[in-house]
Amino acid sequence: MNLVLMGLPGAGKGTQAERIVEKYGIPHISTGDMFRAAMKEGTELGLKAKSFMDAGALVPDEVTIGIVRERLSKLDCQDGFLLDGFPRTVAQAEALEGILEALGKKIDYVINVEVDKDILMARLTGRRICKSCGATYHLVFNPPAAEGKCDRCGGELYQRADDNEETVQNRLDVNLKQTEPLLDFYRQKGYLKDINGQQEIGKVFEDIDQLLKGLNE
Repeated sequence: MNLVLMGLPGAGKGTQAERIVEKYGIPHISTGDMFRAAMKEGTELGLKAKSFMDAGALVPDEVTIGIVRERLSKLDCQDGFLLDGFPRTVAQAEALEGILEALGKKIDYVINVEVDKDILMARLTGRRICKSCGATYHLVFNPPAAEGKCDRCGGELYQRADDNEETVQNRLDVNLKQTEPLLDFYRQKGYLKDINGQQEIGKVFEDIDQLLKGLNE
């Protein structure tokens, strides 16, 4: 099965990726992992990517697409893959279509884990971290016993700067703007499958699993 996984920050995409990979035994391919592997192997494209990243610049599409092409050509992708973090744009999605066509493959499903923006705000702004021992809490899902104090060491809890409402709102807006054209592209192709990510984690996976079982029948 050849899958692309999508979802906004806080939608629980990472948890679902782990479960899909564990059950179906396909490689989980994230952009960051691909870059790191290519740089470690010292491939021509890996070294190019490193030069951009070292300069604090975005890795251009032709380099990213080349690294994706190399990764999907590897033996462990013969029976399928789960792409996460690529494609990010319609241009990259079109390039992916070309890569897969050349490899005699096609995307089976683009799984989009959908969660309402207000719920994502609550999930992403609720994190609190202990200043002393680094323990992590969540005001909704894993609150401390005493407000503002760490259960473990009694240290003061704080909110990271990138977890505040303004930063999170901006992050979600940027992601929404970026993903909407991509979702439309895949909707028109007939690949897109929306999954309700507002349910309990196990139920979200049940829905994904039900969808994927159909590929093996």
